[in-house]
Amino acid sequence: MSDDAPHVIAIVGATATGKSDVSLAVAEALNGEIVNADSMQFYRGMDIGTAKLPLAQRRGIAHHQLDVLDVDQDASVAAFQRDARADIDAIHARGKRAVVVGGSGLYHRALLDHFSFPPTDPEVRARLEARAELEGPGILHSELVAADPVAAERIDARNAKRIVRALEVIELTGQPFSSTLPTHQYAMPAVQIGLEMGYDVLDPRIEARVAGMWADGLVDEVQRLVDAGLRTATTAQRAVGYAETLRYLDSELSSSETQDLIAQHTRRLARRQRRWFGPDPRVTWVDGPVDAADADRAAAEVVRIAGSLET
Repeated sequence: MSDDAPHVIAIVGATATGKSDVSLAVAEALNGEIVNADSMQFYRGMDIGTAKLPLAQRRGIAHHQLDVLDVDQDASVAAFQRDARADIDAIHARGKRAVVVGGSGLYHRALLDHFSFPPTDPEVRARLEARAELEGPGILHSELVAADPVAAERIDARNAKRIVRALEVIELTGQPFSSTLPTHQYAMPAVQIGLEMGYDVLDPRIEARVAGMWADGLVDEVQRLVDAGLRTATTAQRAVGYAETLRYLDSELSSSETQDLIAQHTRRLARRQRRWFGPDPRVTWVDGPVDAADADRAAAEVVRIAGSLET
């Protein structure tokens, strides 16, 4: 990737802060195309629960890294890095601007930064996966807390895949998994702009979003995905909104309990996302849009800041 390529504009921040609306307006202003960096939006059919923009709402703007996996496939940071960087090269070759958007911090870092991947060992991983299945991810997360508290703080105790990977790296290298995470060094010219929003505003938005997803047919969507293999999926079945709705389908939760739990877990996710992006000194923060009509104001601020940082 050439150093004289246009700067990639990455729009980051917590869920429900208006990233999709702002990214559309930024792409329109800069003749851009959008590269998705939300790992759950990689999955075909996971639309309502991930707040994926329907095709009719994309304003004719090309979107990349959407609907690239079936639900029974595992998302791979390494594959995303390879494929999304190829997308960016192709976008710039067409004389357009790449706008990266999404709340999955690890995927943003893998795409934008110098980021190499530690070794793997199928036998070690299989043994750890078997333990996670038998004992539950919480036990392994406790071991990660003891071995690498920095990594444990960043990895959800229910995320078996990432816990197994962290313990695998620790066993193979003898080093903390957190020491393999990237430093703040771009692999390409880039500008990161975060959308800021107080929790007094964000939390009610999350409540309203969850209610809207439920009304729009989240239960039917999850049922269709069950038929496509969601229950046996390593990654997709743990997505916020989908894990809880599976419990609703199993009659473990009522409708109101399910929605309350989804909102609770989404609020928790938003705080984790803010903690991920917050310490990065390269992120410039702007006020997120209060509603869709305010997205043009926020986008104009993004464009202005990006222009000033590029010069």
